[in-house]
Amino acid sequence: MRSTIASCFIGFAVFVQATNPARSGILHRLFGSGDPSEKKVAAGLKEALDIGTGNAVASTGKLDGFFKNEAIKIVMPEKLQRLDKGLRTVGLGPQIDGFVLSMNRAAERAAPSAKSIFKEALTRMTFADAKRILRGGDTAATIYFREKTYDRLTASFTPIVSVALNEVGATKRYKDLAGRYASLPFVSAPSLDLDGYVTARTLEGLFYVLGEEEKKIRKDPAARVTKLLKEVFKQSGSGG
Repeated sequence: MRSTIASCFIGFAVFVQATNPARSGILHRLFGSGDPSEKKVAAGLKEALDIGTGNAVASTGKLDGFFKNEAIKIVMPEKLQRLDKGLRTVGLGPQIDGFVLSMNRAAERAAPSAKSIFKEALTRMTFADAKRILRGGDTAATIYFREKTYDRLTASFTPIVSVALNEVGATKRYKDLAGRYASLPFVSAPSLDLDGYVTARTLEGLFYVLGEEEKKIRKDPAARVTKLLKEVFKQSGSGG
């Protein structure tokens, strides 16, 4: 995944060289003195982002895409930590673990629906947006997508997560666990908007992956994987 996305962001560097030649001497050494047309470079950027977001969605929206990625794995909410600890002390650790797994499975089901929303945001990207992304920080593209898609992704993910939580048994597990905890002496089970919690954590995980990949991409432009990007490089004077 990393090499595919990273290769596409070579278009980023080409674009920076075209719009701000003084910014980096290494870009001149990489791409030569010839500047590709702004239109073609912008197209290369969009192609890079299309591939990059597609791969990020693919990596999270598969079996264990959340569960086995410790950086984004959905864990027990902080407000349920007492429930977690209390139930484990009475031998219900496997039930807790099953609940955590089912939350991650719901997230993995929801993530693929982000692809079409990212694509729509990409079609609306202006040339000015592209320049801001390229001249921005290490996660400027991720910030762009977050600003443009977060509300729509929330609306899209929520019903998918709700259905998935029921289908994988998370909702029932949570109710059972809360009931067992409430049956313990001197305790009461805290309330939780389970759908909202898993939806929010799914989005945070998705954008985390985008951000981490973008940081790598900006530091490691390694290959050219599409015809358009190869053409942009050829026009920039770096060869084919």
